[in-house]
Amino acid sequence: MERAYYVYILASKKRGTLYIGVTADLLHRVLEHKNNLVEGFTKQYNVHTLVRYEEFENIEEAILREKQLKKWNRPWKIELIEGSNPTWRDLYQDFA
Repeated sequence: MERAYYVYILASKKRGTLYIGVTADLLHRVLEHKNNLVEGFTKQYNVHTLVRYEEFENIEEAILREKQLKKWNRPWKIELIEGSNPTWRDLYQDFA
């Protein structure tokens, strides 16, 4: 089985503060954010809801996508999220 890498978007609430990250262990990383084990932005702004994620076969592609999304303007990011998750449901619950 090949390893997967993920680009993920967390939100504080619907159309709230957004955070974009990359990881090889999506469930573990999101759980760290939810439990405020990650110092910094997500803890400070209460950004804990997994609203979108994308899977990649290699880390280079995932990092490129993360950088691309971080350069996008806010309306583009919101449109991307709402295209697959219009209610901003916490996707973490699909795994837990």
